[in-house]
Amino acid sequence: MQELAIIEAPSVLGLRPSGVQDLPAALLKAGLPSALGGVRAGRVEPPAYDPARDTGTGVLNAPALARYSSRLADTVGAVLDTGRFPVVLGGDCTILLGNLLALRRRTRHGLLFLDGHTDFYQPSAEPNGEAASMELALATGRGPRLLTDLEGRGPLLRDEDVVAFGFRDAEESARAGMQPLPPRLHAIDLDGVRAVGAATAARQAVDRLAAGTAAGFWVHLDVDVLDDAIMPAVDYRLPGGLTWEELESVLRTALADARAVGLDVTIFNPRLDPDGAIAARLVECLRRGLSARTAPRRT
Repeated sequence: MQELAIIEAPSVLGLRPSGVQDLPAALLKAGLPSALGGVRAGRVEPPAYDPARDTGTGVLNAPALARYSSRLADTVGAVLDTGRFPVVLGGDCTILLGNLLALRRRTRHGLLFLDGHTDFYQPSAEPNGEAASMELALATGRGPRLLTDLEGRGPLLRDEDVVAFGFRDAEESARAGMQPLPPRLHAIDLDGVRAVGAATAARQAVDRLAAGTAAGFWVHLDVDVLDDAIMPAVDYRLPGGLTWEELESVLRTALADARAVGLDVTIFNPRLDPDGAIAARLVECLRRGLSARTAPRRT
């Protein structure tokens, strides 16, 4: 059992200040620390948002994003150094870069990427220059060097150390001209999950990550992997997705594995959840998903 350490990372440098920056405050208000039995381990404030697309990279806030990733990596690394399990609350999906940088400073790691989108765009195909549509490509070394060679460490991930899980944007991304996923990156789309069942698909994903030579793996959760009917509080909506029960099963399977080293939660927009009901359900989902990592509560 590990103590869970909650880190707030309210960055929208890769998106826009639409409300996603309020994710940490909403989940904390909904009782996440007590639900997880976790401690709060800091808040990493992002630089000011600039709506102008960076001319050198074609990406919004690219220099600021690189700086922020290093600062977030410092905080995540400090939690890892104490033997605790970081739970990082975004923000948009680009917080993944800082989390992975913390691991890359140590050794080779993998990634279980739970997202309704594959986020593998190149700047030329992303109409708004939003790095939150590119973070998986950036993490595997595809894109402007400023964001693919953080601290001169090269790609944060090898293709073969990634499992993209539960996505359902293949037709949309193909129409937009997104570069294809590389053949060595393992992909289990929503249809693939449903074909074998969420628990079995998650076990297959974890087994694949564990079969490599990476020291462990991070779990990235973009809440738009959930069915749009139950998770409408996101900025880019797509029909379909996982049920709450399916996501809980996936998280329990992945996070029960000793090689899981951390989790981030991104993209939930509390402004689209005016009564807080979705935030409360998300907290319960995280509690159930992380139950295998936490010690039983004292009575």
